[in-house]
Amino acid sequence: MTDTDVLVVGAGPVGLTAAAELRRQGVSCRLVDRLPARLPYAKAVGIQPRTMEVWDRMGMVRAALETAVPLHGQLVYVDGAAQGRIDLRLPPEVPYGFAAMPQYETERIIEEHLARFGTRIERGTELLSFVQDGTGVTSRLRTPDGEEELRTRYLVGCDGAHSIVRKSLGLGFEGGAFPEEYMLADVEVDWSMPPGYGVRAIRHDPAGAAGDVLVCIPLPGRNRYRLSMLVAPELSAAAQEAKGAGGAGDGITHGLQADRAPRIEHIQAVLDRLSPEPATATAMRWSSVFRISHRLVDRYGAGRAFVAGDAAHIHPPTGAQGMNTGIQDAVNLAWKLALALDGGGNRNHYGNGNGARGRLLDSYHAERHPVGEEVVGRTVRHARQGVGSDADDATTVLLREAQLLVGYPDSPVVGPGSPGRAGPGPGERAPDCGGLAPGVPAVPLRLYDLLRERGLVLVCYAAASDELAACAELVAAARRSAGDLLAAFVVVAGAGGDGDAGAGDGAEVAYGATDADGAPLAVFRDGRGEFARRYSPEGSTAFLVRPDGYLGTRIEPLTGPAAAGALAAHLGRVLGD
Repeated sequence: MTDTDVLVVGAGPVGLTAAAELRRQGVSCRLVDRLPARLPYAKAVGIQPRTMEVWDRMGMVRAALETAVPLHGQLVYVDGAAQGRIDLRLPPEVPYGFAAMPQYETERIIEEHLARFGTRIERGTELLSFVQDGTGVTSRLRTPDGEEELRTRYLVGCDGAHSIVRKSLGLGFEGGAFPEEYMLADVEVDWSMPPGYGVRAIRHDPAGAAGDVLVCIPLPGRNRYRLSMLVAPELSAAAQEAKGAGGAGDGITHGLQADRAPRIEHIQAVLDRLSPEPATATAMRWSSVFRISHRLVDRYGAGRAFVAGDAAHIHPPTGAQGMNTGIQDAVNLAWKLALALDGGGNRNHYGNGNGARGRLLDSYHAERHPVGEEVVGRTVRHARQGVGSDADDATTVLLREAQLLVGYPDSPVVGPGSPGRAGPGPGERAPDCGGLAPGVPAVPLRLYDLLRERGLVLVCYAAASDELAACAELVAAARRSAGDLLAAFVVVAGAGGDGDAGAGDGAEVAYGATDADGAPLAVFRDGRGEFARRYSPEGSTAFLVRPDGYLGTRIEPLTGPAAAGALAAHLGRVLGD
């Protein structure tokens, strides 16, 4: 007998995301954090476009857009001279740009979203130990009221670089540490830099090495920035060791160093040396010394316990990859746990057999470990050699930094790919598109409007009017297999005007249509041909979009029994034997 389905340890952005996605998909969970309150620190501040897309799918992007400030680019200065401007311009089809806001605001937004499902953070509660067996995990917690034993089906450790979950599982966490130390500060700077642009200033030493650096990221508020710079000598680890102060007990030197807080004069001294123009720092909200390590777990979980975020990977903050990568860890794991737990309470035809459950949960490591490995390697390279060390063109570099190139084509739970085929394939991100004309609203919708707050979604594209019936047959078969775990709708080819591109013969839109079993089936016209351009269907095609916004499979053509068989086989791999 279990007390709840999942225990999530750690209520930072990653743990909050895991809990919110579990609850959204019907899974009971508890979220615990040893801290008595949210920390008012602007630690991780960069929000990648892919994270905005994830928040859109979760149903919470509006709150983020109301709080964050846009990041338009970065101004670069070397030895006091302007060296150019980097503009963060993405292709027009990407729905969100780069943004920034303090980590405590990110946590507030996700926590308020989580509260919609009746779940709150249990503050002042620490995981002491746990044991697992074939049916669940027994955890021992220290709460404000004393110790408690909790029985759950699964455990998710989002408890940071010094994770007790990772250590208790015996997961390898190999890597190293950078010798440099940095100061962080949340301040206002009275200069004339354009809004929305970061500032990077470097000064070389006599030997030609970059001996001094200042990086400023804009935050919400007038002239407010999160500054990072090399540590003042009197605040360095060497100075602290001379005073007899020690480091972390596990030997992992990463993150904020709570024993050292730079003063405003430390920050001003760096501005005096490196600011592009005379400037004064005021209104310091927070400051800290920061150490950087680079490590990656050898496995993202063992048995019924998993790790995500900094518990699984730590690396330089270059490019604002860490928190965003951790959020996507959590989203990837949560939907798989929900299906492994009988679809979050939604029973389905397959019954979630043990083989499918194991295969689905094993795919968390198979999909996310290569992502973590790439991010750690890339951020270490960029920290040592600069972003310019990448051989790719500027657009590719920017898309990778935006995390829009992450994909899982080799995953054991995605359908087979077709090399050379245009458009996104299984395991790749499902792109957004506009111009989907419905029967009732007077304005076209975006594809992401139709995916929002849903789980598995089957999108059938009808290239011709005589293939609408094939779409209706496939949707009915999918619904019989997956039940309430799957939503479905049809996009029909546009015709005339802006819809000529990829429009086929302009299929007649049957608003108020039904699938082959008589259940209602929503139909939308690809009015501007954007769906056809983004997805490049070869005739009528089915796309199964996963809860994390990646394609599970792509099936074409839809005529004949092969399509239904291919979809049934894929659903069997994901949902059960």
